[in-house]
Amino acid sequence: MVDGASNLAKKLHISELVIGLTIVAIGTSMPELMVSVTSSITGYSDIAIGNVIGSNITNLLLILGLSAVLQPLIFQKQTKQVENPFMLACTFLLCFLANNGGYQITRIEGFILLSLCAGFIGYQILLAKKENHENQVIPLWEEEKKISTVQSLLWILLGIVALKIGADWVVEGTEEIARFFGISERLISLTIVAFSTSLPELVTSISAARKGNSDIAIGNIIGSQIFNILLILGAAATIRPLDYAVKYNDDLTYLLFTTAIFVALPYIGKKDQMGKISGFLFLGLYAIYLFFTVCI
Repeated sequence: MVDGASNLAKKLHISELVIGLTIVAIGTSMPELMVSVTSSITGYSDIAIGNVIGSNITNLLLILGLSAVLQPLIFQKQTKQVENPFMLACTFLLCFLANNGGYQITRIEGFILLSLCAGFIGYQILLAKKENHENQVIPLWEEEKKISTVQSLLWILLGIVALKIGADWVVEGTEEIARFFGISERLISLTIVAFSTSLPELVTSISAARKGNSDIAIGNIIGSQIFNILLILGAAATIRPLDYAVKYNDDLTYLLFTTAIFVALPYIGKKDQMGKISGFLFLGLYAIYLFFTVCI
């Protein structure tokens, strides 16, 4: 799905950063979308919410950490001034909505999240048109892949179908594991399910980092963080209001704390860069999170 969507975007001469922030980010977030929507439909709010929070923590600490260890990541001016603060604001918004009133993300709040998502996508489209008009930017990522438009559309369609089948298996498997071992759905969704649905981001960002494409590596994660909150929880809550368990506040607080560190990175240390030291720091923060989540 990501290959097909990226190829269509490249035919339109859209820059790598915009591709990473939108098409690749949405594509790699499709597993989270399918799992959370399926969980919402079947009434498993814990899986829907835990999947998003756990995936965002995994994306930020594990995937960006590994990417930075492999290759220093460079922040563009637009990223550090617009997308990074917006990602932090989305995380704040999730904390507010989850703890506002009756500990439930309602349908109205779901519509609000989806509206913000539409606004973000609209902004990126306008930015892409401006770049295309001013610079005629041709993205370089995986330029060697020559795929026809029909093939691209077919790959996107097959990818969506396969993701829906996989999402059904993940939700059913999570329920069975929780029942068999007596483990809470919260713990499984924050760890196993979150890591599983973050595998596309892991492969995409590490592949991009190894090729020196910081824009794809960073844009993919920032975009995924934003879409996980706005698109995925928005869609899930619109289908069925999501009950929020207060026990998730510890995880949300940790996500908010580490997101704030990431937003501050371009302004500390080596300017506009996330280097190996920061990468190892994020990996350490992820190990700490897993230890306290699983063992305590």
